[in-house]
Amino acid sequence: MAADDAQEAASAKALLEKAVTHYRQVGDKALAEFSRQGEFVDGERYVFVTDTNGVMLASGGPSVVLIGRDISSVLDPDLQKGFKEVLQTPESAGIQQAEYRWQNWRDGKVERKRVYFQRVGNRILAVGYYLPRAAPEQARALLDKASKALEQDQDGTVQAINSLKGGFLQDDLYVFVVNVDTKRYVAHGTNLRLVNTDFSKIKDPEGKPVGRPMLEMLKKQPEGEYEYRWRNPVTGKIERKHAYMRKVGDFLVAVGYYSG
Repeated sequence: MAADDAQEAASAKALLEKAVTHYRQVGDKALAEFSRQGEFVDGERYVFVTDTNGVMLASGGPSVVLIGRDISSVLDPDLQKGFKEVLQTPESAGIQQAEYRWQNWRDGKVERKRVYFQRVGNRILAVGYYLPRAAPEQARALLDKASKALEQDQDGTVQAINSLKGGFLQDDLYVFVVNVDTKRYVAHGTNLRLVNTDFSKIKDPEGKPVGRPMLEMLKKQPEGEYEYRWRNPVTGKIERKHAYMRKVGDFLVAVGYYSG
């Protein structure tokens, strides 16, 4: 777990523990306090509460609009099963955690969210936070997906990547594709201004060559890895990036994950 993720996790757990302690002291009187700006809202972290039937009872965030509703009604089928399991968690289990995808009110994007929760009586108290970085295995999975798609439908896949959606943009992960003969980008998952520019001349913000060594590597082997620094589209910061790349026909296909 990266340092900033560990700090986020610790802050979320601390807020949950504070909420659980307060709820045990005053019971349902705490629900109104959880649902307004105050000591139970910490930046983007906030307390939300459901009953064991899945009805939202309190929220210090945008989900306040769901109070009184069964959350299952707004969940994707894949999430509904996991939500039911959460509702069945015994009180003796203490603090538990889960991950799911939810719309981040700050940027409107559906992003990965980690939530810590604890059952108290017939209430489930929870605090979550958005995960700023995807994991290496997710980058590999997206590279596999893009590679297979290019093999099956080259033009359609390039178009889908350049649409900045089409399933090839996930959190801070995106695909870029370069023609190894012309050395020019044919697709880029976040920056269309790079399309048709010369990849071999690309350097990172510190002046380290990026394009040329990656192209040279794929002349010698079908796959490779390369590290450099690049702007993370989610955090907006220049971070260390580890790219996985593969040769698919005349293309270099790459996906990289950020590590802060």
